[in-house]
Amino acid sequence: MKEKVIESQIVFQGRLLKVEVDKVELENGVISTREVVVHRGAVAILPILYSGDIVLVRQFRLPANKVLLEIPAGTLSPGEEPLECAKRELEEETGYRAGKWNKLVSLFLAPGYSTECIHIFCAEELTMGEKHADEDEVISSEIVPFSKALEMVFNNEIEDAKTACAILFYNALKERRDDYGL
Repeated sequence: MKEKVIESQIVFQGRLLKVEVDKVELENGVISTREVVVHRGAVAILPILYSGDIVLVRQFRLPANKVLLEIPAGTLSPGEEPLECAKRELEEETGYRAGKWNKLVSLFLAPGYSTECIHIFCAEELTMGEKHADEDEVISSEIVPFSKALEMVFNNEIEDAKTACAILFYNALKERRDDYGL
């Protein structure tokens, strides 16, 4: 079930993404149109303190028109490896550095119209360094007990999908380890 791109036109080119309108031929010969947001990918980090609490960030998100509570995240620079980006973003947004990194999962955020794949990492053995957010970001960080963050996901107080996914995924892994004695 593959679609063959017959024609592609860039209708928007921005700093972080571009939008293409593609004419495609389906396996059954039908010609259709696809609008595709081309994005170089992103990372997100679930920072876990020695206490088990997690570090979240608050920032205003214009498309949502509100302040959201999220895990630190950022867009990959051209040619940048996801883990290197995760290390950079964690320090930029929170000031923390991690001694231990584990990849939790990679997911397409909206594969019906976007190429964006987000790589979610767990960062542990945190030590405080110096926060240096990008000049076009106003971010504050806060420490939240993991159990409270989990409750906030279920109560829809955490509305950011990558954050909810990371918390739920980590919780499931934690429970699996407990169940199997790992």
